[in-house]
Amino acid sequence: MLTDTIFARASGAGQAAVAVVRLSGPGTAAAVTRLAGRLPAARRASLCRLRDPEGGETLDQALVLWFPGPASYTGEDAAELHLHGGSAVVAAVTEALAWLGCRPAEPGEFTRRAFLHGRMDLTQAEAIADLIAAETTAQRRQALRQADGALARLYGGWTERLTRILAQQEAAIEFEMDDLPSDVADRAREAAGALAQEIGSHLDDGRRGERLREGLSIAILGAPNAGKSSLLNALAGRDAAIVSPVAGTTRDIVECRIELAGVPAVIADTAGLRHSDDAIEQEGVRRAMRRAGEADLLIAAFAADAPPDGDTMALLREAQGAIIVATKCDLAPPPALDVPGAVIATSARTGQGLDQLRRALEQEAERHAGLGEAPALTRSRHRAALTEAVEQLGLAQAAPLPELAAEGYRAALLALGRVTGRVDVERILDSIFRDFCIGK
Repeated sequence: MLTDTIFARASGAGQAAVAVVRLSGPGTAAAVTRLAGRLPAARRASLCRLRDPEGGETLDQALVLWFPGPASYTGEDAAELHLHGGSAVVAAVTEALAWLGCRPAEPGEFTRRAFLHGRMDLTQAEAIADLIAAETTAQRRQALRQADGALARLYGGWTERLTRILAQQEAAIEFEMDDLPSDVADRAREAAGALAQEIGSHLDDGRRGERLREGLSIAILGAPNAGKSSLLNALAGRDAAIVSPVAGTTRDIVECRIELAGVPAVIADTAGLRHSDDAIEQEGVRRAMRRAGEADLLIAAFAADAPPDGDTMALLREAQGAIIVATKCDLAPPPALDVPGAVIATSARTGQGLDQLRRALEQEAERHAGLGEAPALTRSRHRAALTEAVEQLGLAQAAPLPELAAEGYRAALLALGRVTGRVDVERILDSIFRDFCIGK
């Protein structure tokens, strides 16, 4: 039974032109041979007649590709069957594979096997998932950069440096009486300080990688009837929020996903900010202020045909970094206000100023996402592990005993290893004996 062989149908669930069935595992060669009558040349598309291994009936004429391990995606023997996409063809071939002892793949199992066979680290495996889920050009580029090993190389370099630091500290402890330089531990401490500073700079990136992966959060704030809902609909290009001349129509948060220069964003229309005795409206205002505190970017809106009240003026003056927008400028010109920054005059009815507002939002999105800069961490898991590594390096540097310093370096190395999924004790030993030639 070929119980180790797995297969997954990548496409062709309906009447697609082509359905691709992928196989991987020790029994792949035997399964392909039984189906196709032969094992094709490696890495060359071969036209083969697929036959039912039980009755000999022809199932399809398909392109078969054979990838012997370890030079395959999973690191194991693998194959692809490019079938005609009819559901009957796909069903017949998958039934034949099941009869041969193959089993369907679990979600993500091919990438999991690739990780277990050393074909990629965890950051690259996560990038494959991000690439599949990418909705924008910028997300695709970030995922491809990470899948290509940008983060793996950065974190791998830190791991190598920390391995040498730990090796120096261990050697200073274990071989104190041997002919070693007297400043080995001091050099390790200095190197640890430089590494901690470098990782800290990487962490202090404004969460740009996470923002790009998850989407920028934008909140529209303003008084009732300030044109916030119309502004949201204009930016979204559809009627996402109810527009009404009745003040206080929006009482809960209305969200809409948009794209800004390749950066995904969630823009939220919030309840109008005013004092009210209505319990529901009060809750809406509380939610609006909470969303404002959580947002990456604020749009502070006021209606050009109505002088801003005291609360609105306070919002316009105190909202640091907010984009200030005058709405309903088809009804009246925007008043001159003593507020920081320029006021963008808009009209959802005529389209006035909407292109200017979108350009301002795109510039802010690019700034927050940091497009084109060095590779950024993309998950909170990375941030937590790297933060722990910096903390452990700090404890190691301040440790009163060399054994405690070594323990701190070891904990920092384990934290780094959790990001990539690779921690190798043998590498520490190799570094000790390579650098210090103990026992020669």
